[in-house]
Amino acid sequence: MNKRLVGSFYESLACKYIIESGGRILEKNYRACHGDIDIIAYDGRYLCFVEVKYRKDGIHGSPESAVNYQKKKQICKISMFYLYSKVKSFDIPIRFDVIAISGEQDALVVKWYKNAFDYI
Repeated sequence: MNKRLVGSFYESLACKYIIESGGRILEKNYRACHGDIDIIAYDGRYLCFVEVKYRKDGIHGSPESAVNYQKKKQICKISMFYLYSKVKSFDIPIRFDVIAISGEQDALVVKWYKNAFDYI
């Protein structure tokens, strides 16, 4: 399976996890400003910008550690564009989350790190 298909599979799994946890998906793979945000969702009163990372094993580090400074900065920039263009307001509570998925397909571990990082 190519990387895009693998990514789509795990992003769909993350969407399902958010919905089962009481969240509501607004966008998947939102693209703007030379980048994308995997999932934009509501979790309670928070508008969440969610990055999904998968690692089969820990050889290359944990999935959550793969969200580096550059990726965080890109997500923050795109989130402001989303607020400006779609929501038309900056006066709502937002959060930057990471959903980390690890393991093999028959034994996956999903962790939702709410408020995983601050605005950069």
